[in-house]
Amino acid sequence: MKFYLVDRIERIEPGKRIVGAKSLSLAEEYLADHFPAFPVLPGVLMLEAMVQTAAWLLRIEQNWANSLIELSAARNVRYGSFVAPGHSLRVEVELVELAGRTAAFKGVGVVDGERQAVQGRLELRCFNVADISPAAGGADEKIVAQLKERFRLIGGPEALAAARAG
Repeated sequence: MKFYLVDRIERIEPGKRIVGAKSLSLAEEYLADHFPAFPVLPGVLMLEAMVQTAAWLLRIEQNWANSLIELSAARNVRYGSFVAPGHSLRVEVELVELAGRTAAFKGVGVVDGERQAVQGRLELRCFNVADISPAAGGADEKIVAQLKERFRLIGGPEALAAARAG
């Protein structure tokens, strides 16, 4: 199962920061198990929402040069409020350092603009399928094309255009 934890991109400041949002619906499959009588977004998925948000900024900074981005470290992660169905998690991530194929970020997630749900520091590593298996290098183009389409669907180009105009 693949979890898409960024429903929309609200703001992008290239090279600096990005703001994304996830609206939680009771239709999310994992809520049936976490917890049936008190459904909330699992903490690990709050962290993943920060990772996915940071990855969008990294893709822009690297001009879509890498098809895969993974979390290599999460530090000082702290949780606060729950995110329950009917509420939104707004994630703001700031780029701290970009060095080749690794990047460091600090991020925070807030519930409905009021209560902090998660915060922490992230390190992401990016690469291509061709780095692992040169024979499968054609997969990178397909993955990047799918990512660009998802970026379009969540409002990335509009947020990027607004940043460039503003």
